[in-house]
Amino acid sequence: MRIVNWNVNSVRTRADRIVDFLTRHDVDVLAIQETKCTDEQFPYERFEEAGYEVAHEGRSQWNGVAIVSRVGLSDVEKQFPGQPGFDKDPDNPQVVESRAIGATCGGVRVWSLYVPNGREIADPHYDYKLRWLYNLGFHVENSLRRDPHQKTVYLGDFNIAPLDGDVWDIAFFDGRTHVTEAERVVFEGLIDAGLVEVTRPLTRERFTYWDYQGLRFQKGEGMRIDFQLATPALAELADSAFVDIEERAGKGASDHAPVVVDFVDKPNFDEVR
Repeated sequence: MRIVNWNVNSVRTRADRIVDFLTRHDVDVLAIQETKCTDEQFPYERFEEAGYEVAHEGRSQWNGVAIVSRVGLSDVEKQFPGQPGFDKDPDNPQVVESRAIGATCGGVRVWSLYVPNGREIADPHYDYKLRWLYNLGFHVENSLRRDPHQKTVYLGDFNIAPLDGDVWDIAFFDGRTHVTEAERVVFEGLIDAGLVEVTRPLTRERFTYWDYQGLRFQKGEGMRIDFQLATPALAELADSAFVDIEERAGKGASDHAPVVVDFVDKPNFDEVR
């Protein structure tokens, strides 16, 4: 099964481009982030005409996540258990945003995630980001405790660069989000909860995101913030992966590149014998 994650930065703007990508790369499941539309505004027909089912979670022109699948799509959840909400005023109701959607596709549980950005270290959104990831880790740990053999992948835009080498210049990020110790600790907490990062060992490409400003892509000044984290039973099937840099280079591109991973069933030689 070929599973892809891609922050498309507006699905309505890039619907034709995304469908072309699905066809060109023979994609089975695509997890989309930053659709930037409501459920009613999502261009379902364009994907359905190409043979894909769609599950979408979007309530405004901000955020938005989706799963597009040609291998089945069932048991949709539009937030993970314990997903926290946000309002900059702590005295107001904390609204759960459109940042997570899960579905079962071809026997694999897929979670498309758009982790909060954090904005600035002193901003309430930064604390929200940490809580969001901590609660996700708690959910992962509980889920794996119930079923350690499940095949699940949590993938998308994590808005964290776990290693210094995941940004073009660590000095540039001094005092900024995405590289702080606290963010890296909660990201590592997902690994401690039992997930395996399958993208980094399999991809040669260094970055997955390049800001539109400052000619970052042309200068090679990017960040690695998009990942696929799989449960052990699925991670052992990860066979190959790449980041489609050319998709970021094209005219009208998203500021993120798609991350592509192939999961391949491997023969059990003990059973054969």
